[in-house]
Amino acid sequence: MINVKTTVQESVHMAIQQVAHGMNISDVDVSQIIASQTPSSDMGDIAFPMFPLAKSMRSNPQKIAESVAQEVLKLGNVWIAQAKAAGPYLNVWLQRRQCAELIATSLKDGADDFGKTARYKGNKVMVEFSCPNTNKPLHLGHLRNNSLGACVARLFAATGADVQRVNLINDRGVHICKSMLAYQRFGNDSTPESTGIKSDHFVGDYYVRFNQWVKEEPEADAQAAAMLQKWEEGDESVLQLWKTMNTWAIDGINQTYKETGIEFDRVYYESQTYLSGKKEVLEGLDRGIFYRSEDGAVLVDMEEIGLDTKVLLRKDGTSLYLTQDIGTAIARHNDWPFDRMVYVVGSEQQYHFRVLFYILGKLGFPWAENLYHLSYGMVNLPDGKMKSREGTVVDADDLLVQLREMAMQEMQERGRESDIDDLEAVANAIALGALNYFLLSVSPGKDMVFDPSASLSFNGNTGPYLQYVGARISSMMRKASFDPARIANADYSRLTQDSEWELISAVGRFPEVVEKSAIGYSPAELTNYLYDLGKDFSRYYHDTPVLQSEDAQLVEARLALCWFVLSVFKQGFALLGIPFLERM
Repeated sequence: MINVKTTVQESVHMAIQQVAHGMNISDVDVSQIIASQTPSSDMGDIAFPMFPLAKSMRSNPQKIAESVAQEVLKLGNVWIAQAKAAGPYLNVWLQRRQCAELIATSLKDGADDFGKTARYKGNKVMVEFSCPNTNKPLHLGHLRNNSLGACVARLFAATGADVQRVNLINDRGVHICKSMLAYQRFGNDSTPESTGIKSDHFVGDYYVRFNQWVKEEPEADAQAAAMLQKWEEGDESVLQLWKTMNTWAIDGINQTYKETGIEFDRVYYESQTYLSGKKEVLEGLDRGIFYRSEDGAVLVDMEEIGLDTKVLLRKDGTSLYLTQDIGTAIARHNDWPFDRMVYVVGSEQQYHFRVLFYILGKLGFPWAENLYHLSYGMVNLPDGKMKSREGTVVDADDLLVQLREMAMQEMQERGRESDIDDLEAVANAIALGALNYFLLSVSPGKDMVFDPSASLSFNGNTGPYLQYVGARISSMMRKASFDPARIANADYSRLTQDSEWELISAVGRFPEVVEKSAIGYSPAELTNYLYDLGKDFSRYYHDTPVLQSEDAQLVEARLALCWFVLSVFKQGFALLGIPFLERM
């Protein structure tokens, strides 16, 4: 779809240059003049501040705005209806009918592609997210990670990138051995099947049991370390138990992924990558990038970026987690030469990724400058933080069950059983919509409190509210037997209300919002936009009798406008991982 704002901005830049030429000024930097949305439609649709030109054009901003307004109208841009100076600003009014027709044409050509852009066309973007441990089930923190990672991957795909979603399963280490050791001691050969417990929860129970046991017998920690040593030496019985319990954990985690719509294009396993990076560090030592300390450890000096030294290989030659990440990043780029790599990891790892990116750059990998840590804050519940070792963590599965039950209760209280064919499926869709919207509506860098009851509200800034608005529009479309093909023939000059133009204008901004969300790694940009669109539509629906007019052409144009909004909701929901409901 044509970017009207960009087209208008180009005309304004041209008009500025012509005004400057008339003043015998040649060194005007028009790139400083960027379009922005006006506070209200009374002031036009697009505003351009003239402040940045005052010095180079040796004139006050208001006079510049007045001259540019006259000049831009002479250019005859088909999208510009009017241009006026408003103090130091140039305000532009758009041609409303043409804008509506542009949207209609774009939707008719492909509603599923509406909102997509080519910003990152030709770019390969890898997004790593989730990265669970195989000693416990997913928890609420993982749900935020998964929502962010999956949404950012969709946003990059919608803006033209070739995207690969990857997961790194942390399936080795002393924490894994703790679950294994507790199972050996207390499991009595039980299985998830024999106990009826979901397999990842079954494994997680033994991690909790270990941390109760170690309080009684502190030497259990040493036994877990010894088991890890046996694992690394290839002890057959330890490896067999490890494979069995890892399979249980991963099967259960994959079930949660399936229920929440999370998918990956490639999965890496720490057990296969933990020795990676050692070779690259030793090569860096030979090249003088790193140095060896007196005790034999290999370190990197990061004084040039204001950090301290960091050990990359211990004095006994063994590697650290950072060393492994160096090797894994290099292997991934060899597997799939990405242009950009996004790590979705909690904010407590900011130092780790700063060091990792610096080291990869020092090793001479040019793609290191395109590595990005999408850092996100803690997720707490209204009654406080979560802890897994004490067994008080909020498991993802338990939370999903709670949300489904609460959604089902809400549907029943609203008396919706007779209007909905599959109440359980709708309750599940509402629960997932509530979860993803709530998690994504907070800027990633901020800590947040997840309130299950607030997330399920059918009023306010929530997923269920927007799902309800979408279902309401769908109901209206069914009632009117509206065929989307008719949007191409509607007479949009009939839409004369300011509220109608506000909806047209908002729908037209959708591709820009998608692009801005991708650029800023910020799904919250999209959630805020959809909420504002939902509120605007609800007011319009309340104040305007869409189907009740003797003017058939006006009804047709209004139905087409509602279809515009519905199409944006469907595309926006898909990007956020919110199920769209025709009936609710």
